[in-house]
Amino acid sequence: MTQTHSAPPATWSPPAPPAGTAQPAARTPSRRNAVAQWFQGTPGRMRAFLILAAVVSILFGIAAAQGHAQSNGALERAEANAAQLVRIQGIHTNLVSANADATNAFLVGGLEPPDQRQHFVDSMAAAARLISEASTAQPADQNVLGQLNTTLLTYNGLIEQARANNRQGLPIGSQYLKDANAVLQDDSLPLVNALVQANQKRVSDEFDGIGHGTIWVLVGGLLTLVVFGITLRWLARRTHRYLNIPIVVGAALVLIVTIMGGVSLSSASGAASDTRSDAYAKTLALSTARIAAYDARSNESLTLIARGSGDAFDKAYNDAAAEVDDQLGKASGTTDGLQRLWGKYKDVHKKIRTADATNGNWDGAVDMAVGTTKTADNSVATFKAFDEQSAGQLQSTSDDVSSQLSDARGSIRFFGWLGLPIGILAALLVAWGMSQRLEEYR
Repeated sequence: MTQTHSAPPATWSPPAPPAGTAQPAARTPSRRNAVAQWFQGTPGRMRAFLILAAVVSILFGIAAAQGHAQSNGALERAEANAAQLVRIQGIHTNLVSANADATNAFLVGGLEPPDQRQHFVDSMAAAARLISEASTAQPADQNVLGQLNTTLLTYNGLIEQARANNRQGLPIGSQYLKDANAVLQDDSLPLVNALVQANQKRVSDEFDGIGHGTIWVLVGGLLTLVVFGITLRWLARRTHRYLNIPIVVGAALVLIVTIMGGVSLSSASGAASDTRSDAYAKTLALSTARIAAYDARSNESLTLIARGSGDAFDKAYNDAAAEVDDQLGKASGTTDGLQRLWGKYKDVHKKIRTADATNGNWDGAVDMAVGTTKTADNSVATFKAFDEQSAGQLQSTSDDVSSQLSDARGSIRFFGWLGLPIGILAALLVAWGMSQRLEEYR
């Protein structure tokens, strides 16, 4: 019997790919999976805390720098706007001073006293110079200052017409003088008052914003310290090491900058607040008092020029004199001598009014008003003494505002530069401290 062997069953295999065909690449984990794996487990959580603490540290540095920059900028702008306000009030003072000279000189008749004429010219020139300076210092005021300059050209022209007619003894000169005074009161001074109000608001806004920088530093510092505390606590529980020296040092640096930066900003804010309530307030009061005093002086002359029909001017004098008293009271402590000098001037004014209104001695009243009496008991001499001393005190208080705000800025510059480097250093310390623990898992 013949034994036959059957062939083994054939097996199927896929056809070989054509020559030159690239083999498919093996599958690799997606980038998302790789990132997720990087943050898995205890090492992954360490990396997450490292990133969080480092980012918060840098943000703290930015917040500290921003807080100091904000307060420093507010102080700088407050100083600049206060200086601009003094310029504007200087314009106001020079205008009412010139007007007082013009009205008082009109009482003399003919050629006015050379000194008084020169004072008028100097006051108008000073006003023009201050307008130019103010326009350069604050572009926002340029439009109104340009309008003011136009009104002053009209005013000056009317004053020259009044002088020309007065030298010839023509009664129409008094009408030109009244028209000039109306232009000043109705056209020029409202523009000046608008500028004063705008700059007072700017100064007030900047003073209010000085303390806002403290919020940046304190909030940023506290948030960073909370994150550092959570990080250290988590590390202590996972690694059974109670302190991570680099991270503790980073937290200490953040704490020091937060405390010292907050103190410096609070100190600067307090110094600015003191300046606002003292030197700045006295500067405003003295400036307002000088403006009102010149207004009173002008109305004294206009009352005499009106010859018995100047009740409205006399009332305006009384209102202005009351304003001087009120403002000198606000600047008390530095104005005792001024109040005495102002009182002497008011005593002379009462004598002028008594001579004119009560005794009918208009010529005698004019002599006291224009300073042609033989005694020093006249309006010109007493007002000049008040004018000179008030100008000196105004300059002193204005300088105090500038120097005090500048000193406040100087106290915060150091921490302004220090904030960001400390934030970066704290982030590096976190990375160093956390890398020591990560090495244990390699």
